[in-house]
This record gives sequence, C-alpha cells and structure tokens, in this order.
Amino acid sequence: MKKTIFIVLTFLSIQAFSQQNDAYKEFIDKAKKEAIVDGQDMEVYDLLNDFYEQVLQSDSGELNPDMATRIQHFYENKEAKNKHLLVMFLGYQEYISATTQARQRLDGDFQKSLLDDLEHEIEKTYGKVPVLIHIYKAEALRSAGNVEDAKKTISDALKNFPNSVPLKVYSYVDSMNEDLKMDLIKNHSNHWMVKQFGIK
Repeated sequence: MKKTIFIVLTFLSIQAFSQQNDAYKEFIDKAKKEAIVDGQDMEVYDLLNDFYEQVLQSDSGELNPDMATRIQHFYENKEAKNKHLLVMFLGYQEYISATTQARQRLDGDFQKSLLDDLEHEIEKTYGKVPVLIHIYKAEALRSAGNVEDAKKTISDALKNFPNSVPLKVYSYVDSMNEDLKMDLIKNHSNHWMVKQFGIK
C-alpha cells in the first residue's frame, strides 16, 4: 500500500486533509472537473472490489504485490476514466493511515464527510456502490459516534452482500446473534477479523 500513498501525497499533505477541509474540497473539485466520467468503464469499480477482496474479505487481510502496480499504472494513464474516484479513495486511505501512524485520534465527522462524498460520486457514476464503501461508511459513522446509523448501514449492506465476512463480523458484534457466531466459527475461523475480535 505504501507504493500507492505517494499518489495522494503528491497533491495533498495529511495536514491539508485533517485541518483544511476547504483545501480538500478544492482539490477534489479539481479532480472531478478533470475526470473523464464514464459509468460503463468499470476499471475503478473493479479495483475497489479487488482491494476489498484482498484486504477485508481474505483470511490474511493483505494486498497482493501487484495491486500497487495496477493502481499506479491506472493513475498514470492520461486516458483513464473515473480517475477522480480513485483519487478520493486513496485520499481517504491516506487520511486513515497517516492519522493512525501518527497515533492521533480520527476526526469522525471529517471521516464521514470523506465517505459520504466518495459514496455519492461512485453511485452517481455507476448506479451502485461496492461493499468496501459500505463497510468504511459504517466504520466512519461509528467513529463519529453515530452507532445506530452504523448498525443500520451494516444491516442494510448485509442484505445485498450476504457473503461478506467483515459485514458478518460487525453484525455479530452489534447483535451477538448466535447463528452469525456459529457461521463465522464454522466457515471463517481463519479470517483475520474473526481472530481480531476473538470470536470462538
């Protein structure tokens, strides 16, 4: 993932993300204006789904080495479509990573604002939103103190993505549903989130 972070750092510092909301909005507005928007071109959508499969859905929770290269090649392609969506996603990732590494507290409201904007743009482009964004949105809502909204986001997303292990884990943590627990133990006991939450 470190190889992809430089893309965002080229344009913004973490300070601009966390302290200068206007700078972020100005940067994103520029990215949107310069983007070639095409709802039929699924490359960014597929990248987000592949990121989800590798980092959240897989047992190991690790990116394949080629993901950074794929993202870099896409970003460097001047003809690439929907590039603003990738920029927004990487910006969100950078905010979370840099804040965590600096051992600072995430600004839940700012986090939610980033996700709302990204979700809106993805839905406007594709007419649908990948599971990754629903999961991140629930995390952002929880970070902002909106626990009930986070639970609803997880519950609603699970209806559309019933095989998502992260959604099942969060749903179980929220509900302590024994059927979910048994499913996670029986079918996903090696998943990193199941282990992290001590579900056994």
